[in-house]
Amino acid sequence: MKLKRILKILIPVAAIWGLVVLFLQKIWFYRDPIRVSPNDPNLIISPCDGQVVYIRRIEDGKVYSEKLGQKIDITEITKTDIPEGTGWLIGIYMSPLDVHFNYAPISGSVDRIVHTQTNLNLPMVDLWEYIQLTYLRKAVDLFAKRYELENERQTIFMHNERIHLAMVEIADKFVNKISTYVSEGERTRAGQKVSFIERGSQVDLVLFGEDFEFLAKVGDQVYGALTPIARLKK
Repeated sequence: MKLKRILKILIPVAAIWGLVVLFLQKIWFYRDPIRVSPNDPNLIISPCDGQVVYIRRIEDGKVYSEKLGQKIDITEITKTDIPEGTGWLIGIYMSPLDVHFNYAPISGSVDRIVHTQTNLNLPMVDLWEYIQLTYLRKAVDLFAKRYELENERQTIFMHNERIHLAMVEIADKFVNKISTYVSEGERTRAGQKVSFIERGSQVDLVLFGEDFEFLAKVGDQVYGALTPIARLKK
């Protein structure tokens, strides 16, 4: 009798939980909200939803890693050649709760799209980091972890008259694919959808040059096509 009572409670709970998980995986995760970007050619808009986990200066094509105690060549992240000189690297972690469309951070032209395949994608974060980032919304410094240097990625180079940048979309262990909606040579507008990346993932934004004022800081929750993260100094 006790077993029947327990089952009467557990079966409905399990069914409800299963429906919730199914909704999150098949519907909520693929939501596509309407977004209108700020109309300012000097702004760099966030390329995705997520949390800013680092903002690092690029000097002579390298970024210093305190964890490794050495400088990381930025080409280790982009997996392709980049313009030499200084710039900035901004990392945005996308949790499974975030919208997973990626958006053009500026109006301009798509110069190159470079896809780098790997045999095995590493987990982006451990359990405690996942809890902090996803549920506690607490920033964790993820720069120079193995997945950032080794996992599958897609790098999209864009430019306009004043701004040159690259979006590096980095896959997580459970990512199925990166769907791309633009092609090389195409003109895009700021906030236009350029891709969709599955599951938890990360977008690194590489800004070439020094003349930027940052409007977002480490720990901020940002929203793709909506949140200005930097401004080109006039």
